[in-house]
Amino acid sequence: MRLLNFLKRQSPGRLIALGFAAVILLGSLLLMLPCSIQDGVTVRYIDALYTSTSAVCVTGLIAIDAGSTFTPLGQFFLGMLIQVGGLGVTTMGAGIILAMGKRVSLKGRSIIREASNVDTGKGLVRLIKSIFITTVIFELVGAALSFTVFVQDYPPLKAAGISLFHSVAAFNNSGFDILGNFTNLIPYQNNVMLNMVTCGLIIFGGIGFLVIREMVSTRFRWRKFSMHTKIVLTMSAVLIAAGTLLLKLTEDVSWMGAFFHSVSARTAGFSTYQLGGFTTPGLLVLIVLMFIGASPGSTGGGIKTSTFFALIQGVKSAATNTTEKAFHYSLPGAAFRKAAVVTLLALSVVLTGTWLMMVMEPGLSLRDSLFEVTSAFGTVGLSTGITPDLSVGSKLLSIIIMYIGRLGPLTIATIWHFGREERIRYPEGNISIG
Repeated sequence: MRLLNFLKRQSPGRLIALGFAAVILLGSLLLMLPCSIQDGVTVRYIDALYTSTSAVCVTGLIAIDAGSTFTPLGQFFLGMLIQVGGLGVTTMGAGIILAMGKRVSLKGRSIIREASNVDTGKGLVRLIKSIFITTVIFELVGAALSFTVFVQDYPPLKAAGISLFHSVAAFNNSGFDILGNFTNLIPYQNNVMLNMVTCGLIIFGGIGFLVIREMVSTRFRWRKFSMHTKIVLTMSAVLIAAGTLLLKLTEDVSWMGAFFHSVSARTAGFSTYQLGGFTTPGLLVLIVLMFIGASPGSTGGGIKTSTFFALIQGVKSAATNTTEKAFHYSLPGAAFRKAAVVTLLALSVVLTGTWLMMVMEPGLSLRDSLFEVTSAFGTVGLSTGITPDLSVGSKLLSIIIMYIGRLGPLTIATIWHFGREERIRYPEGNISIG
């Protein structure tokens, strides 16, 4: 009873944060079970906790290789953690409640609204149903197409398992693989089918369920898209194209490899080339893409494409003394302010995390540390290869950063001030800016 009363008093943001933490802890225990670990393999709890956090936060950073460490049951647990983390704890919980034939309470609707980044409580039940249907369709189609590739190298049953796991991981923007030996998708860097299927799953998983739903309901007619959908699709296309071009100019990779990593850096974390061999300019391109991330209401992380767009429009507006507008709409008055707050908080997390990691890992370069921390914050999963060798302290730091990145820095900042109202207002003063 005390626990129930405690939970009832909490804000939606706090309940979401507690839900993710509970799933992470449960997942770490499931991954530590003897039936989850292959014979002769020893797993430390810190590595199980790191792997569970990476899965629930749909990151993909790995301290231990999933294919060489876990049994099929352990890999199933890992896949379920990715699925729960991608859809969101609250969405999964609400889906189970609906499947049982029960109604979602007003408190539950408020939590779902907060987790899904929607402004209204209308149509939430339909939204949840469409999210599950969309997820099932994309993941099954992705698994079927991936199977045509993996079945050429593995027995049919194992190929089916790998295909389903890969499809779930790709659509939920989590860079886990179960191919073994830390290979990721490097053996398939020239396979057009697997590269394109993976990119397709990542892109649709990263644009957000609301955007997918609107695209289907309007029959893909651009004129009928809302401003949000137009911004998300435009920014996604621009970032992918710019990332592809810049990576091709700086790295010795194919055009397909440049395109794949431009897409994957937007919070997915799959790689077809060893990133440890990338140049510093190339890694900088990936860092920027990882920091921006996917779109609101999606399975990805980062500050989000719409945040970056609002930030650009706000700066442009201030510099040209014009209003903030896009696609014949004016941006909301508070959009730039919120975007600036989110970006500043995100930068604070990344820079503080990088400094702390360099303190705990004196042998690491600034480049590798910044890349690792940005990958953790953006819930990406790309790494220059330093993750397995990190100390316990650095792994705990990464766990915290992945957790913050999945929930969002603004959510983390606001949950501590729930219920507090400002009772005193001071007269406005003057300050020089710029």
